[in-house]
Amino acid sequence: MLWSANLSSIRSSLPPFNHFVSVFRQPKIYCSHSHAHAHAHAMETNDTPKAKPLSFDFLSKKPYSPPCWASHLKPIPSHVFSLGHLPTPIHKWNLPNLPQNTEVWLKRDDLSGMQLSGNKVRKLEFLMAEAVEQGADCIITIGGIQSNHCRATAVAAKYLNLDSYLILRTSKLLVDEDPGLTGNLLVERFVGAHIQLISKEEYAKIGSAALTNVLKEKLLKEGRRPYVIPVGGSNSLGTWGYIEAMREIEQQLQIRTNRVKFDDIVVACGSGGTIAGLSLGSWLGALKAKVHAFCVCDDPDYFYDFVQGLIDGLQAGVNAHDIVSILNAKGLGYAINTSEELKFVKEIATATGVVLDPVYSGKAAYGMMKDMAENPKKWEGRKILFIHTGGLLGLFDKVDQMAPLVGNWQRMDVNESVPREDGIGKMF
Repeated sequence: MLWSANLSSIRSSLPPFNHFVSVFRQPKIYCSHSHAHAHAHAMETNDTPKAKPLSFDFLSKKPYSPPCWASHLKPIPSHVFSLGHLPTPIHKWNLPNLPQNTEVWLKRDDLSGMQLSGNKVRKLEFLMAEAVEQGADCIITIGGIQSNHCRATAVAAKYLNLDSYLILRTSKLLVDEDPGLTGNLLVERFVGAHIQLISKEEYAKIGSAALTNVLKEKLLKEGRRPYVIPVGGSNSLGTWGYIEAMREIEQQLQIRTNRVKFDDIVVACGSGGTIAGLSLGSWLGALKAKVHAFCVCDDPDYFYDFVQGLIDGLQAGVNAHDIVSILNAKGLGYAINTSEELKFVKEIATATGVVLDPVYSGKAAYGMMKDMAENPKKWEGRKILFIHTGGLLGLFDKVDQMAPLVGNWQRMDVNESVPREDGIGKMF
């Protein structure tokens, strides 16, 4: 094992960051790129934003203004929906066996709301705004059989009174059978999503773009007005979700009394949009943290090219290799786990109370800890922000594999002589 849990050494933790600073509740001002230097200077001063209480703007659509340092990007979204419970908290993550003087902090995007939608909700805030603006009456998207993005899209669509059509990739042995109600499928089917199954072989042969277009043409002929969202919500518009998340992190850092300066950001990469937004936001904004992305499918070369396409789509004028380091954490394959990886996820939960999903953040954290063990000097003395991107429901698809790891139960031994004493309620 990469590390052994030492529960007695991780009891202490620092208070979380202020939970009530929301980027959608701060005044936003358009400004030119020339103000970026001044903005960076402001981050060094006491010019901190005031915390505002939560209000009734959830599910509302509003005009969007970018951070000053991103105002030169094009195109700038015109509107954004408030779909997430933002800002998500940041707190210290007391992982055992870190390199000397290394700190890891956790950005809890797994708590972004919308039925545990994790990082997906940030992209959907922009994508759904465009869908509504274009007069769509239904949403099409595509992904794996346990796709967090597809489930998040189904929920967001229903919140906005839109139908959803989900093309889900599965085994050719199961493509003609009812997909069941495990994990994300339960939520999707509860909210009325229309499930379209495709085999992995058909998906590989035809491609995700062609498959969504086939369904789009069919719905158009039926008189519907579909809006297509790509795999993971990862296009240039969806990238704004994590550009905006970087503004949120900056504001959280400003309001904290004892300032923390992050040297590194670590995150899982599954479709590319999250790391494109984080990397671009860190590069352009005041944070200037080095972004390390652990890819859980494909390979680093693929994602360097894909991220380059996303940032070129925003006319950013930067090279992907300059703003992000992409490492391979795929292991046996996408959504396939070794027993060692699952044991790691279980031990993280036991040691820290933080439940990682096995497909994304679990593999990224495993990759990070492995790299720290193999290259401790690289990480010594650094302050790291790990982005927990959610995906809890994916654990339910791993129940059979996880069962041998969780045997901590027993029949309670109660002596018959114990006198009766009622508590609250009879419960029978």
